[in-house]
Amino acid sequence: MSEKTDKTDKTEQQRLSVFKTYKLYVGGKFPRSESGRVFEVTDSKGKWLANAPLSSRKDARDAVVAARKAFGGWSGATAYNRGQVLYRVAEMLEGRKAQFVHEVADAEGLSKSRAAAVVDATIDRWVWYAGWTDKIAQVVGGGNPVAGPYFNLSSPEPTGVVAVLAPQESSFLGLVSVVAPVIATGNTAVVVASEKSPLPALSLGEVLATSDLPGGVVNVLSGRTAEIAAPLAAHQDVNAIDLAGADDGLAKELEIAAADNLKRALRPQPVDDWSATPGIDRMTAFLETKTVWHPTGSLGASGSAY
Repeated sequence: MSEKTDKTDKTEQQRLSVFKTYKLYVGGKFPRSESGRVFEVTDSKGKWLANAPLSSRKDARDAVVAARKAFGGWSGATAYNRGQVLYRVAEMLEGRKAQFVHEVADAEGLSKSRAAAVVDATIDRWVWYAGWTDKIAQVVGGGNPVAGPYFNLSSPEPTGVVAVLAPQESSFLGLVSVVAPVIATGNTAVVVASEKSPLPALSLGEVLATSDLPGGVVNVLSGRTAEIAAPLAAHQDVNAIDLAGADDGLAKELEIAAADNLKRALRPQPVDDWSATPGIDRMTAFLETKTVWHPTGSLGASGSAY
């Protein structure tokens, strides 16, 4: 062995590991929790993986402010443009597939091959919703037959700022399955990551930041689900809440708090297989219907109407 090769081997052996610092994703930036708190995240066997930010009520309020600020621009973008942006996110996920396979395997106790299948399904799910952005209006909107000289047209409109409690067990596929439909339809989101396995969600924030998604459209918080969800459910500027990650007791408490400003509340539903085709229910759950009436006019001397 040459002297040069020997020195190279020693350098590699002496290199320190670079541990990743996970942060929140709020308003397109990566803050630590304003409280300065963290909590330990472990794998399925109890091995330490990382320290994640322990979000506070203040972090939740900051995320709502960011989501509201982004709502006008995102909801006002064309559906076709939103589809392009979401597809770009899928491209970025594909490029970081190896990282997510590692994180999902650790989070859910899966083999590498099984975790790879979950990540593939997650990317496919994101592409699936990207394709729906400019099609959902044709499915749930259209012209209505009315008795009278009127046009009567119904079209879907986004609800507004949606708080999303991500599923606890499906740290990545379940997460994307509840977040993508919310933003595909023009809403903005404040996402509470899985309390047990938040790392894939926090890494998703890094992907969103490097895609074309405007800051504030998706905001990712980690910590104790009940602690973060309570102020979101009671917040007067949150328009809807998805309770997918809440147990029955917590979901009931949050529904009561959400009723104060008539939030839409999507109750947790048992999901046996997150990889199954999801349908459009999670998109329509956070859409309002706008109906416009307009009188018809006459054409020429004959008096025929259009």
